[in-house]
Amino acid sequence: MKFLERQTIGGQLATAICVLLVPLIAAVLWSASRTRLERQHEVQQMAASVAGASAAHLERYIAGLDTIAAAALQHPAVMSLDPGCCQPLFTQLLEREPLLTGVVLTLPDGTLRAAAAAPSAANGQTSRAWVGKVTSTGQPVISEWYKGQASGKPIVTLGYPVRAADGVIAGALGLSVDLSRLDRVFAEVPLPAGSVITLIDRSGLVLARSVDAERFIGTTVATPPADVASAAPTISVESDGVERISALASVRRGPWVLSVAIPRNVVVESLFPLWRRNVMIIGGAALALLALGVLIARQTSLQLNRLRSAAEQIADGNLSPPARIPSPNREFSQLQEAFIQMARNLRDTRDALDRQVEQERKMNEALHSLERQVVRQERLAAVGVLVSGVAHELNNPLQAILGTAELLERQPEMSAEALEEISMLKTQSGRAREIIRNLSRFSSQQTGTPSAIDLRDVVAEVVQLRRRDLDTSGIVLDLEMTSSRKVHANFTELEQVSLNFVINAQQSIESSRAERGRILVRVSDAGRRVRLEVLDNGAGVEPVDEPKLFQPFFTTKPVGKGTGLGLSVSYGIIDSYGGTIGYFRNEWGGATFFFELPAVDPGDPRHDPAAVLQRSV
Repeated sequence: MKFLERQTIGGQLATAICVLLVPLIAAVLWSASRTRLERQHEVQQMAASVAGASAAHLERYIAGLDTIAAAALQHPAVMSLDPGCCQPLFTQLLEREPLLTGVVLTLPDGTLRAAAAAPSAANGQTSRAWVGKVTSTGQPVISEWYKGQASGKPIVTLGYPVRAADGVIAGALGLSVDLSRLDRVFAEVPLPAGSVITLIDRSGLVLARSVDAERFIGTTVATPPADVASAAPTISVESDGVERISALASVRRGPWVLSVAIPRNVVVESLFPLWRRNVMIIGGAALALLALGVLIARQTSLQLNRLRSAAEQIADGNLSPPARIPSPNREFSQLQEAFIQMARNLRDTRDALDRQVEQERKMNEALHSLERQVVRQERLAAVGVLVSGVAHELNNPLQAILGTAELLERQPEMSAEALEEISMLKTQSGRAREIIRNLSRFSSQQTGTPSAIDLRDVVAEVVQLRRRDLDTSGIVLDLEMTSSRKVHANFTELEQVSLNFVINAQQSIESSRAERGRILVRVSDAGRRVRLEVLDNGAGVEPVDEPKLFQPFFTTKPVGKGTGLGLSVSYGIIDSYGGTIGYFRNEWGGATFFFELPAVDPGDPRHDPAAVLQRSV
């Protein structure tokens, strides 16, 4: 199992193909073995059939000799035992039949009357043992084989009784046959190369052989069974060292047994084309399976590698569904669809979680803002109560001081030095009164009647108030008005907030000693709100001071230059109208103070002048 885990798909598929090929090869080998046995059985049947055919062929040849002998026995010269007339007849017979080595005519007692011999045989080589059998039985006989005295060849004699005209046996006619030349008879029998036809007697003595006759004639082989007809073909190694399949057949005309031996390699030779075809089929099938396996493995690897890459992208955070590509089969198509759907669901789930997290973040920010506002309101309320009391207590003494100073100033006897001191006293008292007035406003947060205000008008009033002072300080004031929408607020309060922003910008530029001061007042749309920004190229605000900008009595200006209530009062004014106020460092390096107020909806009856007039009446 671990081995399969370490393999690739191609390796596993190759292993599977090999595993599948093992039973296929085993089946082919089993089939080849069965085919070999069947072919061997066929060869055995062929050997038995050829043996019977060869025996029949030999019997036909002997029957032909019987016919020749029967014709000769009807010849008058033979019937009369006339030597002079028989001699040419016998010579003619020898010329017609090359396997005959001699023809003899004898009396019943064996006395020779006429004889003819082939050129390769000498006269007097014919045995006379058969004469007695012929004359005693009156039937044709075949003698035992004997070796020719001159030729040394194995010979048998076919003996026939010669009858006179009255039917009395007058003599015997003998045809001597050269057994070593019987291969000419068997040459007409179709046999595979290396096959051997052997003629043996009942004792196992070899009488004739189609191959190497001179070498094997006279030798002894296994004694044939008594019942040759029922004997099964055998496989044995013959004396020449060749393994052959042998079958036996009886020769009815003589006391002989014919053996046909076919080489066993004929079976292999006949199977070789089949085996080669099977090997080619197996090889072709293996190559086809391997090619198909490689194709399937390649397609599978491509699909799986693509899915793996998509999974790695998802693991890296990219939840975009992979592009759909053609699949080699329905299963991979379904897997691809499921993977794409999974990626889509994961992306949707992540987006939903992101939206939920963003909502929670906004809720937390809103909660923290509300908490800060509550804390600030509580703090402002506490400071307002304190300031209200202090302002009330200080306002009366200041009025008395100012009144007394004005009375003293009107006295004619006052010197110039005294008048100068009284003027300084009035200036400081006025400044103290302004501080008390701001404290009173801060504590009471009382506003006038709000109305639809165009911030461009507010900016125009502020510019009119500060233009001369800014020109004196060498500060350029630019305006950028891109919004014409109105806000619902009190004109004087918005003018006070805008004026505070411009004064703070001027003081920041002057404190930074910039070579060319610049202030930009911008009015623009911010969604459903109108935004006013005041930008300067002054020194800006230190990061540690930013959280405290809108706290009461906090100021970064030198002593006597600010009360620390301007931005705090501005915060209260903007917050009372549902707006936002803030600060950030701009691209010039200076400060940008801004506020945003909800834009007036033209369809809101609260902002219709006629409706406002009717309500006031």
